[in-house]
Amino acid sequence: MKLVLPRPPLVLAPVAGSRHFGHALMLLMCGITWLFAHWAVAKPMAAWRWIDILSETLVVGMLALWLVQLRASRLAGRVTTWLCLGLSGMLMGGWADLMDEFWKLPRDFSLLLGMESGFQLVGMIGLTWGLHLWRQEQLALNALRSGRERGYREHAQIDRLTQLGDGAYLLNQLRQQQLQQRQTRSEPAVMVMVGWADLASLSRQHGLAEADRLLQATGPLLLLQLRPGDLLCRYAADRFVALLPQTDRALPQDLLGALSAHVHPCADGRTRARLTARMAQAPLNPEVDAETQLLRLLEQLR
Repeated sequence: MKLVLPRPPLVLAPVAGSRHFGHALMLLMCGITWLFAHWAVAKPMAAWRWIDILSETLVVGMLALWLVQLRASRLAGRVTTWLCLGLSGMLMGGWADLMDEFWKLPRDFSLLLGMESGFQLVGMIGLTWGLHLWRQEQLALNALRSGRERGYREHAQIDRLTQLGDGAYLLNQLRQQQLQQRQTRSEPAVMVMVGWADLASLSRQHGLAEADRLLQATGPLLLLQLRPGDLLCRYAADRFVALLPQTDRALPQDLLGALSAHVHPCADGRTRARLTARMAQAPLNPEVDAETQLLRLLEQLR
């Protein structure tokens, strides 16, 4: 059963340490509008180009939406600051371009005439530097996700409780592994399913929240035993599946031993529970449907 957590409220990350970054942008946009209204000559409505006005309004709206989405989905930090500053520069350039559709600046005001391209250039430089920092950040996060992902990322297939891939992610990876084995005729990978035999009794004695705490602790326990290139997913309930390419016979027993040796400290601070772990394993047959093989492993574990 998939855990559905409540959607968190929309909270915008501070940029350069300031939570009033959005207000500053709106003031800057008002300042750009005032410059045009004060120094430029208003164009007659007959000279307005509606296609340009519509397209430039959509560009400004999309840039503003990207900026809000970026601040709402990231934590504060150097990468967030540079990405937001870059998008903000492009937003200001787009706003100046939109104002240019309603007012015409005299040629004497060369500084104002270059405002649009200047904002765009500075924004693209800031965004490029932010993307460079974002790449470095992603490399570090990829290392942290080692064992939870294998060459493919899909956020909709992450189990919310354990932060491992769910059953759908596991099936996709098994089918990819089957395809690779058929193409290279390599040694079959091993599927290992492990789980707790008496999780239901823990739930009855200490509540569902305590069972969830144990499941959250199970993932890190198993990940410590895996090698680079291995994959661990939560298949269903308390059943975890490890996909082990080119493994030896000792590693599945290490996974079982890690769970068997675990003593779970309950949230009450007094009780320490030791549960019985179970394991089933089988080589991944490239000619048999992956879901069928998983169901067979599940039957062995019951």
